[in-house]
Amino acid sequence: MRLKTLSSALTAITATTMLTIAGAAHASTLEEVQERGAVRIAVANEIPYGYMDLNGDAKGAGPDVAKAIMKNLGIDRIEWSTTNFGSLIPGLQANRFDIVAAEMAILPERCKQVLYSEPNSSYGEGLMVAKGNPNDIHAFEDFSDSDYKIAIMAGADQLEMMQALGVDESRMVTISSNADAISTVATGRADAYAATSLTASELASKSDKVEVAANFSDPIIDGEPVRSWGGFAFAQNSESLRDAVNEELKKFKETQEWSDILSSYGFTDADLEASTKRSTSQLCES
Repeated sequence: MRLKTLSSALTAITATTMLTIAGAAHASTLEEVQERGAVRIAVANEIPYGYMDLNGDAKGAGPDVAKAIMKNLGIDRIEWSTTNFGSLIPGLQANRFDIVAAEMAILPERCKQVLYSEPNSSYGEGLMVAKGNPNDIHAFEDFSDSDYKIAIMAGADQLEMMQALGVDESRMVTISSNADAISTVATGRADAYAATSLTASELASKSDKVEVAANFSDPIIDGEPVRSWGGFAFAQNSESLRDAVNEELKKFKETQEWSDILSSYGFTDADLEASTKRSTSQLCES
């Protein structure tokens, strides 16, 4: 029985590995996308970064900028798809889509798995707590030496932040999507939800049972306040597509239209300015 189980496990691992290799080997190039006349772009249904509205239209900082870039590249049709945040990178590796427009934070570990554009956005952190903030929580560090439980979305970089701050994993509650955050906090399954400031604010606006933690302090890790830089992600063999997007993104970020798009989704002037302060090569090496 143990041998059969081991054999099955090895078969599954081999199949997964071959799928990843096959996906990477057939990652879309710019020429293939242009010949196809359509590009496949994925989002994680996270407002305001990338989501589908009630009419089925793609919205958010990532999709709106992606639409302008694709138009400039002569690609008229975008095939949008949504998936859980934790499935975005595996989806690229398996060639289920060509680009991720979820403003996914550019992190060294992720840079080993996918290609990134230069940053399109920058954003800070936040916490969503129960109405009235009964535990007086105002920072990620409040979970380092307490019994409080913190909810984190699967695949989100807040996990690494909490680990760096010494939060025990037994007090981390993993949820599959932002849609589960309100009920998780409101019912007391977790004492707060860690997310970006924009996500926390958006979620809190949807329920009178939760609120954003006031007087929030960004976490300090390795002596520096934590700030994220989000960009478009591509499969490892999609250099030509990534390079073309980078060229158009650089030009587009110099326009008023780019500023208006990000501002309309709640990004501040400080966020817009910060988006130019780090390059992808710097973020991948840090």
